[in-house]
Amino acid sequence: MSETNGTRGMKLLAGNSNRELADKIAAYVKLPFTRAVVRRFADTEVFVEVQENVRGEDMFVLQSTSFPANDNLMELLIIIDALRRASARRITAVIPYFGYARQDRKVGPRTPISAKLVANLITGAGANRVLTVDLHAGQIQGFFDIPTDNLYAMPVMVRDIEDYLGGDNLMVISPDVGGVVRARALAKRLGSDLAIVDKRRERAGESEVMNIIGDVKGRSCILVDDIVDSGGTICNAADALIEKGAKDVCAYATHGVLSGGAVARIQDSKLKSMVVTDSIADTDEMRRCAKIRRISIAPLIGEAIRRINNEESVSSLFD
Repeated sequence: MSETNGTRGMKLLAGNSNRELADKIAAYVKLPFTRAVVRRFADTEVFVEVQENVRGEDMFVLQSTSFPANDNLMELLIIIDALRRASARRITAVIPYFGYARQDRKVGPRTPISAKLVANLITGAGANRVLTVDLHAGQIQGFFDIPTDNLYAMPVMVRDIEDYLGGDNLMVISPDVGGVVRARALAKRLGSDLAIVDKRRERAGESEVMNIIGDVKGRSCILVDDIVDSGGTICNAADALIEKGAKDVCAYATHGVLSGGAVARIQDSKLKSMVVTDSIADTDEMRRCAKIRRISIAPLIGEAIRRINNEESVSSLFD
């Protein structure tokens, strides 16, 4: 097969979930998108038609399963099925934001493990490989019976923190006990101290901050999380940190789900800023919010795609 711009028989195809990010990834790998139609019938069923030959090609399908999660998931599955039936050599599902990842275990009797179900659907549709970013739970990689690469947005965040918040008075904060490993890794890269917010969640979507483990007085605090949905946890944590004497509080998150009134909650909070990646397409409300800023993970994903196509190491990206 012919090689173009350092790629070997590789083609890109994008769904409709996040065209802005897809365009940036295509620019990084210097490839145009495969001609295809991804649209809806009148009753909203998904229709896909690949309009060029992909036989024997290494296909990368770019699609986040963000809001509307079910529509975007069905697009992904049907695109994969179309490529499989068109005899693509290998199909990699590139899912910057993997929806349903928060349902990774049984939280009570008679509840589903939806992350495993979605993994089965993607595999059953015909994907040969999955590439995603900052899975909510690392064990989800084991839900797939195909190779799964879980990229980390931390290097992108570190560069942004050094550019915008550089200084010796930084302190990384985990907004809950479950995020300590992530926060510790960021603190190590920045050479800063670590503190933890101990909270008690009374019901789904709400949280109550109880205590701060660590001395944050006079420090510039950086809250780090993988997903920000309602914004309650991050905003409550910021309130608690300011009450404990923190100089200011900024937040970094990989996936800005920001559903419901999250954007307004962040705008009215004590956060100095909220930085999210472009793994999920932004909204008009997000663009209008002065406190929310976005950083791009397109070069990270683009480089991983290039390495997978060339059979090179992906893990060495994070050495």
